[in-house]
Amino acid sequence: MNAFFHIKRLYRYILTTFIPLFLMTFAICLFLVLMQFLWKYVEDMVGKGLGLDVLGEMFFYAALNLIPMALPLAILLASLMVFGNLGENLELLAIKSAGIPLLTTMKPLIILIAFISVGAFFFQNNAIPRIQTKFYSLLISIRQASPELDVPEGVFYKEIDGYNLYVGKKDRKTGMLYDVLIYDVASGFNNMAVIVCDSARMSMTEDKTMLIFTMFSGQQFQNFTEGSSTRYRADFVPYARENFDTKTMMIAYDANFNRMGEEVIEGSSTSNYVSKNLTQLGSSIDSMSVILDSVNLVDRKLMRNYSHLSFRNSYPAHQKDSLILAALTTEQEVPRPDTLLQSMELSSQSSILYTAFQKAENNSNEFLFRSLNKTTTRKTINRHWVEWHRKFTIPFTCLLFFFIGAPLGSIVRKGGLGTPIVISVILFIIYYIVENVGYKMTRDGVWMHWFGMWFSSLVLLPIGVFLTHKAMSDSVIMNADTYVQLFRRFFFIREKRKYPVKSVVIDKPDFVAVSHALEELSQEADHILEKYSSFTYRAYWNDGGYEKELRTLKSKMEITLNQVSNARDLDILAKAEEFPVLISNVRIFRPASLPARIAMYLFPLGLLLRLLSYPFELRIRNDLRGIRQRGGELNELIRRDHPMIGDKTAQKPIDINGRKIYFEHD
Repeated sequence: MNAFFHIKRLYRYILTTFIPLFLMTFAICLFLVLMQFLWKYVEDMVGKGLGLDVLGEMFFYAALNLIPMALPLAILLASLMVFGNLGENLELLAIKSAGIPLLTTMKPLIILIAFISVGAFFFQNNAIPRIQTKFYSLLISIRQASPELDVPEGVFYKEIDGYNLYVGKKDRKTGMLYDVLIYDVASGFNNMAVIVCDSARMSMTEDKTMLIFTMFSGQQFQNFTEGSSTRYRADFVPYARENFDTKTMMIAYDANFNRMGEEVIEGSSTSNYVSKNLTQLGSSIDSMSVILDSVNLVDRKLMRNYSHLSFRNSYPAHQKDSLILAALTTEQEVPRPDTLLQSMELSSQSSILYTAFQKAENNSNEFLFRSLNKTTTRKTINRHWVEWHRKFTIPFTCLLFFFIGAPLGSIVRKGGLGTPIVISVILFIIYYIVENVGYKMTRDGVWMHWFGMWFSSLVLLPIGVFLTHKAMSDSVIMNADTYVQLFRRFFFIREKRKYPVKSVVIDKPDFVAVSHALEELSQEADHILEKYSSFTYRAYWNDGGYEKELRTLKSKMEITLNQVSNARDLDILAKAEEFPVLISNVRIFRPASLPARIAMYLFPLGLLLRLLSYPFELRIRNDLRGIRQRGGELNELIRRDHPMIGDKTAQKPIDINGRKIYFEHD
């Protein structure tokens, strides 16, 4: 019962640690993706005089629409931080020491993330269609809104449709414009009017649909083309000039914000997929697929009956293929079409070729038009499949990111915001790139819809399984020393032993036992060199005794040298440092295992792997010879400094790997 409540208390602690971090990271991630949205659409919203209510509504819908993107990133970052903190504070080590495996520790969070994933599915299916409809209708309305009227100085202003306006100077206090030049092309370029005035003032009507332009002390020049074709030369264009002291001109300019109705998006056949749930998407896909199949059937019949030799359809049934029937009955050769054509007159040949060319061009244009309609329908179906699969891929991605973040945090053992943020950003960038590749391939019809939309999940799933397995087995894949050792082994960089003189020695070395152990090491090294001097191809893949004996020899050597390291004689310590660091693993697969047998029977591959391991075997053999030589030299030094080792008047046992070995000494 105590153990039961202990585990429940652990679950409570894990949940109370994760939930606040998850809420914090979710707010941060949502803010980041919202800033990305702002940078993308800032040009569509700036300079249009939009009210704070419209901008606030736009950001609200954008934030809701971006939740599916921020949620997986927040789960990844929160799980990394939680298990990174547990590992850094040695809490995860204490949990494992209590006999609780990693999956049991992750159990409450797995259940919580499962509930979040189910909630994300219902949010994607029920809420996102309504949110996207409101979001895109408001975004299109903002894009179509007229820009706020702010005429700059010294440049032409072209934001008023049909007019180009130039202002030399502007008084911002009174609103007066000076040195004004207006090009009026609203009635067409041939009826263009040019207005020049000393000053002008702009104002809007109360309903903000008309722009009132009051001009002072100026002239108006306008093309006058009525009746000019008979009275004037073609290169002369008459114009009318008007001088005025005050002139008022009204220009249609709607400065109001006109919101587009949501029914426009819902009624669009090419973009209404954003407003449909799972059932509606499936129904629309089935309907469009049936229509597309029927159109393909009609096109096949049309191509078969009218595209190829369509002139035959105008012949009576009994006259079709008359030449072929005549050849079959009279056993005569059917004339080739080009022979029949060359037998005619040139005018007839030209007429026939022109008619054939016209029919081919008409058929090509007709089928091109029909293919464009089918292409549009196919793209719309692909867009529907994209939205259909996203209802499932987003919740599944939440689970995947948890099974990547939690094991990775327990392996890295770094909490805080530094390392987890770096790892999360790298993983999310990889996911975002792969997900966009799959989305575009599905949208363009290059990949099957199920493969393209689940491509990112197929890439992340092996990563999650691998990291979970490594975390459960306490792997050291994130330990820098592991890769340093791998690099040293790959490039044959030897490790160097270092045995400094210890200031305090608690366990003094027993040189009698050390001397006998060195003799045994030399004998075992000779035995291995003699036994495995000729390693056959079959023995390489099946004989596991070689590595076993190497590991035994290495263990005995390290125990012996560990005793020698307590000596105070510099010559003995220097000679002990010359012993090589023996490597034991020389084969890729465990001998006699299934992968080893497969590699053995795949002869070219097995032979290549055998040749790749040959340099490691040469190093091991050199190390064995070095152990034999250094053992003899070290033994001579010990016998020189401790001559009583040669006397055989008593025996004293020493324990090496569980074996009682007796040595003779005084």
